[in-house]
Amino acid sequence: MKKLKWIIGVVIIIAVIIIWLWKFKSSESAIVLETTHPEYGAISNSVTATGMVQPVDTVAVGTQVSGTIQKVYVDFNSQVKKGQLLAELDKSVLLAQTQQISANLMSAKANLAYQQSNYDRQNQLFNVGAISKAALETALYQYQSAKQNVSSLSAQLSSAQRNLSFAEIYSPIDGTVLSRSVSEGQTVASSFSTPTLFSIAKDLTKMQVQASVNEADIGNVIAGQRVDFTVDAFPDDTFSGIVKEVRLRPSVSSNVVSYTTIIDAPNPSMKLKPGMTASITIYTKEIKDVLLLTAKAISFNPDSIIGEKYFIQKAQMHDATPPLTNDSIQSEATPAFVWVKKDSSLIQKRIWLGLDDETSLQVLVGLAPEDEVITGYQQLEKTATKKSSEKSPFLPQRPGGNNKKNNSGPPPQ
Repeated sequence: MKKLKWIIGVVIIIAVIIIWLWKFKSSESAIVLETTHPEYGAISNSVTATGMVQPVDTVAVGTQVSGTIQKVYVDFNSQVKKGQLLAELDKSVLLAQTQQISANLMSAKANLAYQQSNYDRQNQLFNVGAISKAALETALYQYQSAKQNVSSLSAQLSSAQRNLSFAEIYSPIDGTVLSRSVSEGQTVASSFSTPTLFSIAKDLTKMQVQASVNEADIGNVIAGQRVDFTVDAFPDDTFSGIVKEVRLRPSVSSNVVSYTTIIDAPNPSMKLKPGMTASITIYTKEIKDVLLLTAKAISFNPDSIIGEKYFIQKAQMHDATPPLTNDSIQSEATPAFVWVKKDSSLIQKRIWLGLDDETSLQVLVGLAPEDEVITGYQQLEKTATKKSSEKSPFLPQRPGGNNKKNNSGPPPQ
């Protein structure tokens, strides 16, 4: 009885092994390496920022005299020329002041002529001893006072005439009117500060962007660097510019320090308008026609699964100094290791890298375009195709097999 149980147990174990082998004997795993080749191209480092589009030169036109706006000859977006009349104040008060001072000046000049004649007579009488010296000095004093009064009134008349000319407001430059702050009939007062009546942009085909660059990035930004930027109004268009200057005055907002960077941006198509928000990319370093490698390559390292399929050959450690002739490039070079596939071997190579844009790496020394560099691998389950006639020996057989002719119709009587 015990022997029978032992035999049944052995048979069950054998059956389980056979089923397992039958199920998994055709399953295999395949290793697929992901590789790439170094290619020549351009690489750059950049700084991102935001800013506002503004005209290069904007002039605020105001008035130096108080009064009521009588006429306005321009409006928003008007094209104006230098010396063109923009607006006119009511001149009645200023004209009356001018006329009054002019009349006072004429009276003062008449008095001056009389005092001069009187002084000449008194001087002749003093020379013959007919009057005292005190009488002569009195005549001289009256003459000099009349002369000073004429000079004072002449200055007042000149000032009044100047104020009268200020009642007509002219454009100081050629440009476009961006804003108009007054209307006809409005009163303006210049007692404490000059009110702004118009804002005129000199040339809208030449714009500038005031970018706010974070203090962590400003150290790499210098004048002359290339800039690309976009605006929300034209998301598919990329505009170009050049860094003009980095202003040294910092601005602090929410404990974040930033510096204003001025970017010259040509605007021949007139798409850029004052006040637009720009998303800016400043290229701090750019190199063209260099050997590039994807950044994934330096993070790959073969494991035991790879070691079962390929022969692994590690690199020999050498001097930490890269074999470069240019001292400036040598000081910026950084070492790294990559794996190169050659037939059934994986060979580790020591390379030297330059510029890094977090996607691609500049290869200075160690690789050639024909090298097949490994970036990763995939482990695939490969299942062999089973023939339809293969069946498990432990499954019941269907009567008549797979022949449709044998399975068609009722069984014979």
